[in-house]
Amino acid sequence: MGLVRSTAMVVGTILGASIFVQPSLITGAVRSVGGVFVVWTLGGALTLCGALIAAELTSAYPESGGVYVFLRRAFSPAAGFLWAWAMFWSMHSGIIAAIAVVFARYVAYFAPLGATGIRAVAIGAILGLSAVNYRGVALGSGVQTAFTIAKVLAVVAIIAVGFALGGGGGHAPSGAGAVAGPAVGVMPFAAAVGAGLFAFGGWHMVTYTAGETRDPRRTIPRALVAGTLIVTVAYLALNAVYLYVLPLERVVASERIAADAADTVLGGGGGAVMSALVAGSAFGGLAGIVLTGPRVYFSVARDGRWLRWLGSVHPTLRTPHRAIALQAVWSSVLVATGTYGALVGRVIYTEWIFFAAMAVGLVLLRRRAEYAPAFRVPGGPVVPFVFAVCAALVAASQIVADWRHSMVGLLLVVAGLPVYALGTPRQGSEA
Repeated sequence: MGLVRSTAMVVGTILGASIFVQPSLITGAVRSVGGVFVVWTLGGALTLCGALIAAELTSAYPESGGVYVFLRRAFSPAAGFLWAWAMFWSMHSGIIAAIAVVFARYVAYFAPLGATGIRAVAIGAILGLSAVNYRGVALGSGVQTAFTIAKVLAVVAIIAVGFALGGGGGHAPSGAGAVAGPAVGVMPFAAAVGAGLFAFGGWHMVTYTAGETRDPRRTIPRALVAGTLIVTVAYLALNAVYLYVLPLERVVASERIAADAADTVLGGGGGAVMSALVAGSAFGGLAGIVLTGPRVYFSVARDGRWLRWLGSVHPTLRTPHRAIALQAVWSSVLVATGTYGALVGRVIYTEWIFFAAMAVGLVLLRRRAEYAPAFRVPGGPVVPFVFAVCAALVAASQIVADWRHSMVGLLLVVAGLPVYALGTPRQGSEA
């Protein structure tokens, strides 16, 4: 993959269905136009900090595996293994299942599908995209790039049409409109930022494919920065359209903000337009997420710390075919059984614990003589420190809000330690 496809992967994995739903949650938490833009700007800035950290680490260690490689290098193989363990059983496979179901539900807008039909379409999407990626990274990234370009063009069209034909909501995007109520406290504001960061999720996944990227020491840092900035601008512009088209009170109350905005501008056909856009956006995001995960499991297997047969490369297609197949099977099981929701809800916050560790690891690696990145995060230790603190706060806020389910999630992650202890590293592998 080159710069265009790598950047498309960053944009495509971030820009999914959340931006068509999350704005109402955030607007309801901060209840003012100014607060909305502060939250989305802060979410974009924190995501950029994480992207810069991942960019430096990738430029130092341009290997397939991304966060797994970074944690293994900075701390120990055990830390990297726990990331991969949580990824496979819940964080990554669960997100694949969840996005596939979102895609299927929006397909059901155009065709009558019951619960069984929705699951069948979701599983079909997972298996179809897995088959595409089984055939080769060029084909898989090509499909993902095509869908990303299409949905970015669709977002641009929404912004243009919204500003051209909307404006009846009574609140200009730069106005100081606010919904009456008590002053916004620290916790509601933090919850709003957390919801925004959820919409920016997936920014790190391009690092998993470093081993199949041309000149990854330069390409992936550029893709991370460019992709994050593109998404941040798109998110701010979409929120501006929502607030331009609809009154602030309606934005707060809406359960399908993008569809409501489209209905206001386009009339009764807006729902169909937005359903098609969300379905396409979800499918494009799913394509990138399906592509990236197996590279992590492949790297763990190659290090001799998991099922070693997952480290096999197809003799002619040159893909981690067994890891792709296993991911497809497990994600499909999560869809078929409906267990993905509980898994993701209980474990996804642990991702931020690993992100905080990744930022701390960057500072530790900089002290080692052999550390030689081609790109460095500007500002010395300030950016890693700020990101580590914010990532830890995101995780801590989830634990405080739902400590019972959070403990279940932590136990699932920690359960990987005995599995790791039973693994036998290959002779000569890194300690």
